[in-house]
Amino acid sequence: MAPGALARLLVGRRVPSPLLARPFAAKAHASRRPQEPDFPSEDEDDFAGGVVPAPTEGITKPLAEVLRELGKRVPESLVKTRVDDGFAIKYIPWHIVNKILNVHAPEWSGEVRSIVYSSDGKSVSVVYRVTLHGTDAEIYREATGTASVDDTGYGDPVQKAEAMAFRRACARLGLGLHLYHEDMS
Repeated sequence: MAPGALARLLVGRRVPSPLLARPFAAKAHASRRPQEPDFPSEDEDDFAGGVVPAPTEGITKPLAEVLRELGKRVPESLVKTRVDDGFAIKYIPWHIVNKILNVHAPEWSGEVRSIVYSSDGKSVSVVYRVTLHGTDAEIYREATGTASVDDTGYGDPVQKAEAMAFRRACARLGLGLHLYHEDMS
C-alpha cells in the first residue's frame, strides 16, 4: 500500500503529509519520533467526521502510552443514547471506536472468537478479542455481546452481538470506560 493510502482511505480524502512532500534527501534527516495528530476540540468535528488522519507507520508507542490515550474521556459529541427497556443507555458507535483505535493504536487487531446460539434459538452471543500492540508489549481483552434473534431493528443479531462485544472489549482496555461509571456517582 502506498504511503498515506490508509489515511486517505480512513479519512475519505487526500491528506497532505509533510514527509511525502519533501525530497528524498530530506527524509533521511527527518525526526524519527512520530508526530501526534492534532486532535480537534470537543466543539469541532472530530472522529465522527473523519478529519483526524490515522498514522500509517506501524507500532510507534509503548503500550502504557497507548492505554493512557485510550483511557481519556471520549468527547460527548461522539456519544450516542438509545432507550432500552425504559432506560437511557449511552454508548459509542462501533465505527467511532474503530477510528479511535486506528489513531491511537494503528496496529490493533480484533477477531470474533466464537458465535453461539442459545439452546432455545432465541438469542446469539459473540465473543470478541481486541489486541493492542505497543513497542514494548501487547495486551488483549475479550468480551461478550448478546442479541435477541427476534430483534428486527438495526442489522442482524450476529452483527449486533459482535458490535456490542467489540465495544465492551475496548472498554476493558479503557476506551469509553467512563460511560459505564457515570451513573454510579
